[in-house]
Amino acid sequence: MRILIIGAGVIGLSSAYYLSRAGYDVTVADRHAEVASETSFGNGGQLSYSYVAPLAGPGVVSKLPRWLTQRDSPVRFRPKLSVEQWRWCFEFLSACTRARSELTTQKLLSLSFLSRTLMHELIAAEPSLDFDFVRSGKLVLHRDANAMQSAVDLLAFQRTLGCEQQALSADACVEIEPALAHARSFLAGGIHTPSEDTADCRRFCKGLEAVLRERGVRFLMNTPIDGLKFGAKGVEAICDGAPLAADRIVVASGAGAAQLLKPLGIRVAIYPIKGYSLTFDLQPHITAPHVSITDFARKVVYARLGERLRVGGIADIGGYSLDADPARFATLRKETATLFPEVAQSAASGEWTGLRPATPHGLPIVGPTRYPNLWLNVGHGALGFTLATGSAALLADGLAGSNNRELSSAFVLSH
Repeated sequence: MRILIIGAGVIGLSSAYYLSRAGYDVTVADRHAEVASETSFGNGGQLSYSYVAPLAGPGVVSKLPRWLTQRDSPVRFRPKLSVEQWRWCFEFLSACTRARSELTTQKLLSLSFLSRTLMHELIAAEPSLDFDFVRSGKLVLHRDANAMQSAVDLLAFQRTLGCEQQALSADACVEIEPALAHARSFLAGGIHTPSEDTADCRRFCKGLEAVLRERGVRFLMNTPIDGLKFGAKGVEAICDGAPLAADRIVVASGAGAAQLLKPLGIRVAIYPIKGYSLTFDLQPHITAPHVSITDFARKVVYARLGERLRVGGIADIGGYSLDADPARFATLRKETATLFPEVAQSAASGEWTGLRPATPHGLPIVGPTRYPNLWLNVGHGALGFTLATGSAALLADGLAGSNNRELSSAFVLSH
């Protein structure tokens, strides 16, 4: 069976890996000259399996006034004259209940734990892959005592879902990560999760591309898909006026999926949330963290990637433009200076802006559509790298007619 995957980011490439391993004839098409040229290029670098709670939660509504009025807010909403945007926002607000958030978190944790197992198996099976992968563990830092207590109160619930975590004092946080010594005075504490990993998503994609090419997977780069149309043979992907040969098509095109699927009458509730990152080259004398760090209040993440530090965060809900706001990069540098001043004093070697393909409720969409030959693997938001292997395995199982993973039905598009 010939399978065409649209999208050469981490989701598309992971899909190609598991489908080719299952014996399918796989082709990957992408409009860019290189794989991982968009959202997978410069993400936060955290494989954060235990921290997958959706943005839509019971505390969000009370934060909206600040998000709408403060320029440097971690989440910023820019209203557009767009039915798509407002419909997504209303669906997002309807998902901001405790019951819905907890149910979504449980489903995402099941998928993320599967992804962790598969990622570790993939690394063992593919020794040529080199993408700065480290089982670093993660510290979520709290500056406010009330926020820290709320996090402690959640530990028992998290343990019932399979998360192994420990509440730490500020001193204990510094003991685990000495680079935080400068911040000890304003930390209320932190939550330590030893099972989290860090890695370079773009390097993972480039390495996976090499593995796939060796196994006969074809890549059609610089190949934009003009559209999808339904014909006598089912859905066809049109390029330069002609259909690309395929028995099955998998859409893994991130934030662009909604527009691509719309002419077929398929609505996927995906809207782009713009994120930013800075990458700092670390000189030997610079004090920088080795443990993965998340600043809970500021919603900024720090991941050591070899001799670089990736600093990422921010969520701008304001359309499909990739234009970067310099003030957002300035915010990331300011926050870096607060925790790791020596890092912030050096020049950033890379700036990145990308569109995270988010669903209102936070669950990705993995599985078939009402068209028998059209499948989806989209809507992973900020968790694409974390959920990539598990989502790809679910997709491969589904295409093979297998239903041996209990959580698969939770991510299928509702018709």
